[in-house]
Formats: sequence, structure tokens, C-alpha cells
Amino acid sequence: MAVAFDTLKFAQTLRDKAKVPQDQAEGMAAAFAEATGDQIATKSDLKELELRLKAKIGEVKTELAKWTTGQTLVSVGVIVGLLRFAH
Repeated sequence: MAVAFDTLKFAQTLRDKAKVPQDQAEGMAAAFAEATGDQIATKSDLKELELRLKAKIGEVKTELAKWTTGQTLVSVGVIVGLLRFAH
């Protein structure tokens, strides 16, 4: 299981700053890693998501441009048709 943080540093911080005994600090770090390991997004996960979102936004922009162009052409056609019948 990949861990998104440094468990050794986590345990050392608990030991040094919170004065948690070494064995408890290591146990807490291991438990935290096991409980959250596959639920924490890494920078790589976020970058991949960003790239997928940018691609999807590009697709939506393209579809919107096609739709807008189509609607504009239909509107122009209707106006031209109405002007022909008005004369």
C-alpha cells in the first residue's frame, strides 16, 4: 500500500514534539497509514485529475462552440426566410 506521507517523520514528530513514547508513536503512524493510505490524494493524483479536467473542459468548449454556431446559422436562416416573405 502506498503511503502519501512519511510515517517515520510522523512518528518522530509525535515522539519529539508531543512526547509520545517511541513504540506508541510508531504504532500511531502505522495505524494512520493503514487507515488512510488509499484515501489520501497525492500531488500526482491531483495533477492527473487536473489534466483530465482540462481535457474535459476543452471537449465541452468544442461542443458549445458547435452548438452556438449551429444555433446562429438557424437563426440567420429564419430571419432571412422571414425577410423574404415580408416583401
